[in-house]
Amino acid sequence: MNFRDLLKPGDKLVTGICWYSAEQWARLREVAADHGELEESHEEWLTMAKRSLRSLREAGIPYQLVDIDVEELVSWCKRKRIPINGSSRAEYATHLLRQRQESS
Repeated sequence: MNFRDLLKPGDKLVTGICWYSAEQWARLREVAADHGELEESHEEWLTMAKRSLRSLREAGIPYQLVDIDVEELVSWCKRKRIPINGSSRAEYATHLLRQRQESS
């Protein structure tokens, strides 16, 4: 089954982008299994994130920023028994985006 088969008429695909405050970024670096792959500072991450958002806009890819509370991410990953890494962060952002859309 293709993921597009799961869409209902009128559904739009939107990419969820994890967004971190400086405090949340520092905490993420403490708990992430892939912390060595993350930017050292929030400022470095913010520069990279803005560049990525510009690329998405230029490519016409719709996105929504998803504010991440790292303690909630940690709890979610523990419940699912998965490491806190790039894949789980993306999955979590998608989860939050779905919740946001279902409640609106």
